[in-house]
Amino acid sequence: MAKTPASPETPGRLKQLRMVAQIINQANPRGMLAVYATAAGILVLAVVIGLLTGHLIYFLILGIPLALLGGMLLFSRKAQKSQYSMLQGQPGAAYAILSSMRGNWFVEDKPVAVNREQDLVFRVVGFPGVILVSEGPGNRVQRMLLAEKKRVQRVAIDVPVYDIQCGDGEGQVPLPKLQRHLMKLPRNLKKPAVNEVKDRLRALTPVMPMPKGPIPKGVRMPKGPRPR
Repeated sequence: MAKTPASPETPGRLKQLRMVAQIINQANPRGMLAVYATAAGILVLAVVIGLLTGHLIYFLILGIPLALLGGMLLFSRKAQKSQYSMLQGQPGAAYAILSSMRGNWFVEDKPVAVNREQDLVFRVVGFPGVILVSEGPGNRVQRMLLAEKKRVQRVAIDVPVYDIQCGDGEGQVPLPKLQRHLMKLPRNLKKPAVNEVKDRLRALTPVMPMPKGPIPKGVRMPKGPRPR
């Protein structure tokens, strides 16, 4: 009989786990030690209780999956924390967090506004409505958010538009709390309305940054597409 081929997903998952473990070690050399210690501690506790009660086999059967579960929960938490620490201060960090959100969230793959200092504004469409998320100091991105908000309101009429500043400044939302902040927004739209708003916003072209310094003479600025 022919041998059943191994599932292609298994080595991929193991490789992914090893890559995540390496990321955790880079961010915190003791991170994986804490994961192993948690799993081992739960298993040892189950063995001790089994010996004291005289039901070692029963508590082993119960302790092994609990040890794996406890280790994986801490592993996922360490992985998320390591991801945030590596993304902190990097351009496009907010997009990396927003694009990993699960559910009916649509994130533009490119920033919708950029200024000379390379501050960014990203646009998200979901059940709350349209959410504009900025990266950069508050005194610089506030005007960008207001301008983009007006552009969105011209296309998505009567749709709630939220503006969020992502950062560590006063009044800004820290990167690790960005997803949670969006999830707490009220659900103002239903799924068909979300898709309709997303299609409307495709007509808006991104605001490209002006180059730093004087503009060379004789160079014409490119024109945007003509409205149909």
